[in-house]
Amino acid sequence: MKLVVVTPIRLFGDGLSACLHDHPQIRLQAVLSDLKKLRDRLACGAPDVVLIDVTQGVDLDEVRVVALDFANVALVALGLEEQRQAVIRCGRAGFRGYVNRNASIDQLCDALVDARAGRLNCSAEISSGLLRALFGRIGEERAAELTGTLTTREGEVLQLIGHGFSNKEIASKLKVSVATIKHHVHHVLHKLQLSCRAQAMRRVREQPWIAASPLGRKEMSQGRG
Repeated sequence: MKLVVVTPIRLFGDGLSACLHDHPQIRLQAVLSDLKKLRDRLACGAPDVVLIDVTQGVDLDEVRVVALDFANVALVALGLEEQRQAVIRCGRAGFRGYVNRNASIDQLCDALVDARAGRLNCSAEISSGLLRALFGRIGEERAAELTGTLTTREGEVLQLIGHGFSNKEIASKLKVSVATIKHHVHHVLHKLQLSCRAQAMRRVREQPWIAASPLGRKEMSQGRG
C-alpha cells in the first residue's frame, strides 16, 4: 500500500514515518504539511491512501474537493474525536475512514488497510449514526436538486461573484484554495442553470436574495409575508 501523510506538525510526521518504516504492507511515500502540497503531489501520481491529521483543524471544503478530484484515493482522518457528528462531518467531506486520537500504531495500520479495502471499522453507535445521516443527506440533496437551493458557502461565493471578484480573490477572502472556489462556482452555475460566470454576476445583481443563506431566505420570506 502506498501512503501519504498530511500533518502540519513535523515532529508528528517524523514519528509516524519512523513507526511505519518497517511495516510489511505500508510504504510511506511522503509526509506533507498541508492540503495544497497534497494536491500538487496527487497531480503527479496518486497513492492508495492519504492519512490527514485533523487534530489541528482542517478545511473540510478543501478535503471534499480532493476527494472528488481523486476518487480512487482513500482519505483517512487521523486523530478524530470518536463522536457521531464529527464522524458524519468527515464522511460527508469524503473521508473513507478515521483513526481516533486514542488509537495505537497497530490500530492505525489496521484502519489504513481497511480504508484501502473499502471497510470502515467503528462502533455500533457510530454505524447507526452514519446510516441515519446517509438517508437524511439523500433527502437533503434531492430537495436541493429540485429547488436549486444554494448552500451557505455557495451563497457567499455567489455574492462575491456579483461584486466582480475573481476566483483567486474569493479564495483569499474565504481563506480556502482556488480549487475549492472553482468547485463551488461549478455547483452555483449548475443549480442556477447558468452557462457562464457573467450570467451569474448579472443574476445576483438583479436578484440579490438568491445569494442569501437558506436561513436568510426563510427570514426574508417571512418578512415579506
